[in-house]
Amino acid sequence: MSTEGPSRQEATAARVKALESMLIERGVMTTSMVDRIVDIYENQVGPQLGARVVAKAWNDNEFRRRLLDDATAACREMGIGGLQGEDMVVLEDTDAAHNAIVCTLCSCYPWPVLGLPPNWYKGPQYRARIVREPRRVLADDFGFTVPDSVEIRIWDSSSEMRYWVLPQRPAGTEGWSEEQLAALVTRDSMIGVGPVKAAP
Repeated sequence: MSTEGPSRQEATAARVKALESMLIERGVMTTSMVDRIVDIYENQVGPQLGARVVAKAWNDNEFRRRLLDDATAACREMGIGGLQGEDMVVLEDTDAAHNAIVCTLCSCYPWPVLGLPPNWYKGPQYRARIVREPRRVLADDFGFTVPDSVEIRIWDSSSEMRYWVLPQRPAGTEGWSEEQLAALVTRDSMIGVGPVKAAP
């Protein structure tokens, strides 16, 4: 019989469940409110929506131009928008330049297309180091090596301007549907700290 205690993830889940139960018991929230919040973050906002936008931009040059010109409006065309997505700017990766985002003051982030910000994005270590030594942070912390020949550009999000990345389309995906392409797009690739998945 194991004497080990619960993992950090299990302990966090238990605390969240206890807090949820307490709020419901005290009438602060209802179970339907909790279900609605879960539905929003599972289906209505999140990286799966950003992946759909990226896939459309890869397959539709006119849409890509609109996305780079006014990301908020282009996303609205696809029914994507809302709180924390009012002023979005999309940065396109190229053979010569790779983009990554940070919020050095807090954790401003385009929630409608990327979902909730990951804990590391909010942490002081990432916020300070990605600005000073981006190539090293990408390699050491994320296992993502950007060739020396490629310039790394760091963009500082704020409450007035929330950046995210249009990564490069992987080779070997010509003729793919938007659904197939979206499956290759990761949250980290839209933050700029990781690659898209390679085509099989």
